[in-house]
Amino acid sequence: MQSVSTEEPDVAPAPTTEAAPVRPKHKGSAQLFKNPVLERLSHTHIALPVSIFAATGIISMYYGLTHGFMSALGAIGLFLLGLLAFTFVEYVVHRYVYHIPATTPGRAKFQYTMHGVHHEYPKDKTRLAMPPIITVFVASLLFFIFRFSFGSYAFGLLSGFTFGYAMYLFVHYAIHAYSPPKNFLKVWWTHHSQHHYRQDEVAFGVSSTLWDHIIGTMPNKK
Repeated sequence: MQSVSTEEPDVAPAPTTEAAPVRPKHKGSAQLFKNPVLERLSHTHIALPVSIFAATGIISMYYGLTHGFMSALGAIGLFLLGLLAFTFVEYVVHRYVYHIPATTPGRAKFQYTMHGVHHEYPKDKTRLAMPPIITVFVASLLFFIFRFSFGSYAFGLLSGFTFGYAMYLFVHYAIHAYSPPKNFLKVWWTHHSQHHYRQDEVAFGVSSTLWDHIIGTMPNKK
C-alpha cells in the first residue's frame, strides 16, 4: 500500500484490500507493528485477559449482592440475561466488525489487524485475545456503560456478560491450542474449524452456536 509520507508507518500494511481467501499458516506469527514496543504489546498470554474478565464478573456479582442491589434470585436471572446478551454481541461483532468487507485500504488494514491476522495464523496462541492494557480498558468501559444504562441491575448483567467474555476467550483458546475431545464438546471444535478452513462466511459463534442456528449461518454439513 502506497503512502505519501516518507516516514515508516507504525502499523504493518495489510496484505491486500480484497477479501481474498487466506491460506492458514500453522507456524509463526505476523508482524503487525513496526514499533517493537507496540508489536510486543500485541501479544499476550491467554490467562491474563481470562482472569481479568472472570474477576470482573465475580466482583460485580459479589458487590451487587452484598450491597443490596439485587436478591439472590434476581442475581441469577440477571446473570443469565447478561450471558445471553454476550453470546449475541459476540456473534454480531465477529460477523459484522471482524469480517468487515475490505473494500478500501483503511478497511483492509483494520480488518487484518483486528481479525485477519488470526485467520492467517490461527495457531498463534499469543494473539487469541486482547493485550492486558486493552482488556482492563474494555472491562472498565463495560462497567460504566452497564451502570449508566441499567442502574442497579448492572451488577448482575455485567457479571453474566463478563463471565461470557471469559468463557469465550477460554473456549477459543482451547479450540486452537488443543486437539478436539472425543465427547460432546467436539461440536465447538468442528463448528469453529468450519469457519476457519471451509466456510468463513458462516459459523460466527464461538462460545455458542445459538445465534448461527437462529439467524441461519450454520455451516453446510457437506
